[in-house]
Amino acid sequence: MLWAALRFPDLSLQLHLRGAAACGPVIVQEAGLRPRVLSCNETAAKAGIEPGMPVSAAYALAPRLNLCTVDPAKEAKALAGIASWAMQFTPTVSLAASNEVLVEISGCLRLFGGLRPLSGRIRAGLVELGYRAIVATAPTPGAALLFARAGIATSIDDRHELRRALAPLRLALLDQPAQTLTALAGLGVHTIKDWLSLPRDGLARRFGQGFLDEIDRAFGALPDPRPPFTAPSRYSASLELPAPVQETEPLLFAAKRLILELAGHLAMRQAGVTRLRLDLGHAHHAATPVLLGLSAPSRDAGHLVTLLREKLATVELPEAVETLCLVAGETRPLGSQNQALFADGRPSREERWRIIEHLRARLGTQAVHGLDMFPDHRPELAFRKSLPGRAGDALCDLYRPLWLLPRPLQMRANKSLPPQKRGGLLPKTDTPLTLLDGPERVETGWWDDFDVKRDYFVARDAAGARLWIYRNRDGSGWFLHGMFG
Repeated sequence: MLWAALRFPDLSLQLHLRGAAACGPVIVQEAGLRPRVLSCNETAAKAGIEPGMPVSAAYALAPRLNLCTVDPAKEAKALAGIASWAMQFTPTVSLAASNEVLVEISGCLRLFGGLRPLSGRIRAGLVELGYRAIVATAPTPGAALLFARAGIATSIDDRHELRRALAPLRLALLDQPAQTLTALAGLGVHTIKDWLSLPRDGLARRFGQGFLDEIDRAFGALPDPRPPFTAPSRYSASLELPAPVQETEPLLFAAKRLILELAGHLAMRQAGVTRLRLDLGHAHHAATPVLLGLSAPSRDAGHLVTLLREKLATVELPEAVETLCLVAGETRPLGSQNQALFADGRPSREERWRIIEHLRARLGTQAVHGLDMFPDHRPELAFRKSLPGRAGDALCDLYRPLWLLPRPLQMRANKSLPPQKRGGLLPKTDTPLTLLDGPERVETGWWDDFDVKRDYFVARDAAGARLWIYRNRDGSGWFLHGMFG
């Protein structure tokens, strides 16, 4: 087996910073009447702020200091989101400490091209999510965790190398009580190498078997089962912004990180999303919902971000946004798609769907629609609006034009018409026509007070345009009803 340990130092600080590309000085403060600085971002460090410094002193160095506190519930939810995202690589994922995730990767190495490409992909993906992680791999989960806690981004795949590689690490990295570690330090035992030089029986009698078992599990001498992580069936995640935002691009930057996390969740489930809701939270108003509806299921983060950009451009905000909450609505199974052996230059079905979704996001869902063929022989009633891509019953055996005039135009030579009425896309009906096909008799509609009795013909005018004309059987004349492309 081969385990990857993902450790997130300063997770509280990372959660605060991942909502913006850049921000001012930020610190994480401890609780209490006289709090101290637990961690700080690079901007605060450049101002002279250091961990352990009183918060009052930090304010003196950076008056516009942004404070955040440790929130265990928020960190736990964030870690669960990371674990769910990591399950796109392997189904064996486990939560360790409050800021650690374990991923068993031996079964997926060939799928991703080996250990180095997979580790690089995990690191790059975490950066896109807005997290900074130490990734260490080892044949046992305990060893991987020790390397990550020591800040060593190593990759060891040989169990026989563990004893040599673990020897220099400090015993303080183990999950042991502080009292035990202090007693060992009093004996001059600070590292695993120091521990290996002492008799096991004496250590067991004085410090308990649990201490020895933890090290043995790290070496692979004892089994080390880890409780599996179970991903939630429905994705929902939130993000607090470092500062209120009202512009589209900063909102999109933060929302993209939630969408990338969602894409990993969907990849794990081999599914795509058809409904998304992004709630923009305000301080003094109800949240502004931004709804995305897709014609076909998708988990392409780039496509979802593009649609969201179009939607955000049309949203009017009552005030600045402070929080984001992304909720995945309807999801559907999304299997792998086969590619054509020979490209014919035509857009794929997926590409056509994306064009439609892009237009609907920009123009609104009511502005973009499809056409269903309706089983009615009257041309005016043979088409109906529908959702894009929805198929209806078509009169496929009939030769009909796609372009019909809003109202049939009576055909007579009328040279008194204004020039703009006779030009453009309309044919010159005062020129001789050649009948190419017909007649097609349409005689129906007596039951709904729209009775038609027509003989339709395909004709060609002097310019070569093909027209769809008909003659009323009541003798009221000839009419132009459509044109062929």
